[in-house]
Amino acid sequence: MSSSSLGTDTLPGSRTQQEGGMKVKQSGGQVVAAGITEEQLHRKPHISPEDALGLQKITSDYLCTPEENIYKIDFTRFKIRDMESGTVLFEITKPPASERDQGDKKDGDPNAGRFVRYQFTPAFLRLRQVGATVEFTVGDKPINNFRMIERHYFREQLLKSFDFEFGFCIPSSKNTCEHIYEFPQLSEDLIREMILHPYETQSDSFYFVDNKLVMHNKADYSYSGGP
Repeated sequence: MSSSSLGTDTLPGSRTQQEGGMKVKQSGGQVVAAGITEEQLHRKPHISPEDALGLQKITSDYLCTPEENIYKIDFTRFKIRDMESGTVLFEITKPPASERDQGDKKDGDPNAGRFVRYQFTPAFLRLRQVGATVEFTVGDKPINNFRMIERHYFREQLLKSFDFEFGFCIPSSKNTCEHIYEFPQLSEDLIREMILHPYETQSDSFYFVDNKLVMHNKADYSYSGGP
């Protein structure tokens, strides 16, 4: 299983918990005109949350460079658990930054650390309530209006779109929060297709500070229980 980067899933109507001074809030209910293309976004000097919400399919490339993360936001730990049974379904902790920097330089991949591959069993698609805990650090700059938009697709069908505002982060801080949410009910036909076609379920995670895109991570998913 790839463990290059971390992402979070959040669902409409979720409840949130606050830890270490971090407040996480569901934006919800925003209607954005659809139809903007990835090619159009690459021509813009800055990409806004409204731009990301207008996308109707997975991006083929990253919409910003790693250097645009001037706030040095670093996701260091991620855990998913089934709220009904308490079972941990997925957990990953990144190695220290110094070790990762050496590995990235050795690999020569400028996008190293921005993609993760998840492998779940078919039962994951039928879970009702899941908790996702994420831990991240920030650099020496204060972060205003920190916001995440995550778009999930199966093939070219938008499955779900999540929009969370993390608010203000103090400089040089470590932040931990858990999203507690309920999954939407998927049709049996769609579940069957998602199981039969691993990694055709994909997501874009866009991170904004003051309405400007500063990070873009990608992920894909298997629900067949194996590689």
